[in-house]
Amino acid sequence: MSSPALYSGPNQDNDQIFHLTTKSVPMSCLPPNDQLLRAYSKGEQAKSSDIVLTRMLSSTAFEPILSQSNMNSSIYPSRKRKQPFLPPPVPAKRSPCHTTLFPIMIPSNESILMSSSSSSKSTQTNSVPSCISEIEQNELIAQINELHRAKMDIQCQNENTIETIKRCLTMTRTLLIDKSQLEKKQVRQTAMENRLHLGQFVTQRQGMSFIEQWTDGADFLEKKRSQEQLFRTRKSLNKDRKDLAKKKALLQNSISTSVFDETKSNSSDTNHSLKTKQTKKNSYNAQKSLPLSFDSIQSFVDHSNDSRSSSSSSSISSYSTSPITLQDWYEYDEILRLRQLTLKREEAELTQDLEKLDRHRNLHIRELKRLYHEDHSRFNINNILHDRYLLLTLIGKGGFSEVHRAFDLNNQCYVACKIHQLNKEWKDEKKANYIKHALREYDIHKHLQHKRIVKLFDVFEIDTNSFCTVLEYCDGNDLDFYLKQNKTIPEKEARSIIMQIINALKYLNLEIKPPVIHYDLKPGNVLLGTGNQSGEIKITDFGLSKQMHEDSFDEDGMDLSSQGAGTYWYLPPEVFVQGPNPPKISSKVDVWSLGCIFYQCLYGRKPYGHNLSQATVLENQIILNAKEVQFPNRPQVSTEAKEFIRRCLTYKVQDRPDVLQLSEDQYLKSSSLKRSTSTFVLRSK
Repeated sequence: MSSPALYSGPNQDNDQIFHLTTKSVPMSCLPPNDQLLRAYSKGEQAKSSDIVLTRMLSSTAFEPILSQSNMNSSIYPSRKRKQPFLPPPVPAKRSPCHTTLFPIMIPSNESILMSSSSSSKSTQTNSVPSCISEIEQNELIAQINELHRAKMDIQCQNENTIETIKRCLTMTRTLLIDKSQLEKKQVRQTAMENRLHLGQFVTQRQGMSFIEQWTDGADFLEKKRSQEQLFRTRKSLNKDRKDLAKKKALLQNSISTSVFDETKSNSSDTNHSLKTKQTKKNSYNAQKSLPLSFDSIQSFVDHSNDSRSSSSSSSISSYSTSPITLQDWYEYDEILRLRQLTLKREEAELTQDLEKLDRHRNLHIRELKRLYHEDHSRFNINNILHDRYLLLTLIGKGGFSEVHRAFDLNNQCYVACKIHQLNKEWKDEKKANYIKHALREYDIHKHLQHKRIVKLFDVFEIDTNSFCTVLEYCDGNDLDFYLKQNKTIPEKEARSIIMQIINALKYLNLEIKPPVIHYDLKPGNVLLGTGNQSGEIKITDFGLSKQMHEDSFDEDGMDLSSQGAGTYWYLPPEVFVQGPNPPKISSKVDVWSLGCIFYQCLYGRKPYGHNLSQATVLENQIILNAKEVQFPNRPQVSTEAKEFIRRCLTYKVQDRPDVLQLSEDQYLKSSSLKRSTSTFVLRSK
């Protein structure tokens, strides 16, 4: 055996190991172990190592175990990977042939079997995760496609829903505008009809100016004529009663004279018994039938003819020419009594009719003023503010603001839009001051969340001279209008209103920080609920409210920076005190206002300065001199209610209870409530 052959064999075989071409053979097609054994028969074991190694390398049994890439390519032939970033293999140079002293070792059959089995196991182990990975990847792709299709379906549904909502909003807006226009038309038609019945404002000239004066309608004129007729009838009846009383006195004098003559005759002559009997008989006849002159009863008959009862007048006139006896006098007296009762009943009915007409007239006047302000408003054509709020009707108008009933197109609910309008002729300083107060009201009101306080939803700017605050809408009148219509409220209902206001004040003073003083509590700022919310109230208008910050509040209260503002009839005496330093205020200001509201609910009048203007109240120092409250006799009110009002209207602020102390008052407790109610019912009976 030549040495070059011994040396060149292994190098050539090693080169073939690292540069074999890959064949795609499936795992199932691998040759079994016996094929490997047949490749090395007994006769060939003695051959040279080069020949054995060459045959072993040329066998297909070793091809799958050359590398992991061969296994993968055999399983997935279509995904043959390319490696453009690797340089092509360079064939190794053959080394020159040299003689070696150590022959190349030929592997035995056992080593070949062990290598083959381990290679097949590793191939199967590596192929399983690859298959699972591919299946999971396909499933993920399918899921992604499914989710994509679902997403497209949802987007399509959302687009359709958005289009449907837009159409619904457009239809809602159209229906609301049509309904608003129809209501406006009906209201104006009703107001025009009421002008004939209840009255209207008529422009009249006085000197060089024109003023509007109220003229009553046909219903009021008719009631006034009936009232005048009843007045004349009562005057006639009173005169008839006086004449009848004179006749009675004259009749009694005649009877007394006859009796006296009879007594005198009996004492002077006891022998003339016959004459005495005759005198007694004459006295009896005079008592039974005493003739009176026609002139003495003529006036009585004449006045009777003017009465409303023709039957009674004819009965009295039938006796005008005949003598009037004592029995006739009793008949006439009974007739006059019945006529007086009838007249009293008619006067009561007329008074009720006039009160009812007066209430209708107040409603009519209020509606006429509202229609006038609505017609002259710049927001009277169902404007849409902030691309959201559809204005429907005007509720009311104040000094520099107007409130509209609106519909929130986003939340699908009714709201109240309070539009603040600045006067274009104002100076910049005045505009800034007004905006400052409005923003302060917004800053205070936006954090208030209580069932007895009107909620503030939104604030936005309309233009440079106007902005809008969106409030909770309450479908009902305020307490001031209710009192004007009904005069008084029973104690039980009035107490319920006061308890709800105290609940709101307790929230303002104890449950939020910093505490808040409302400072403008009055019946006009107490809104009444209707329908399902009947009997419930909400307080509103925080334009004059004060926040009691710790740096500006001490044990005596905080400085009043806006002295002169507010409603004087409901403010306590301490806010009217003039001095070098501003007065101190606290929650006791609202306690005084609460007492005034309760008093007005029970008695139908203000406790101080009733029927007086604010200027008169301030000029005459009505509130500064209000050291004690006086209660009328009517209507009847329980003693507990009067004592509660006295505590609220305590003159000295140091002795007046605060909101917390007032909320714990025994009059407001449940047991006291039952006792007071029963007392009121018993006294009413």
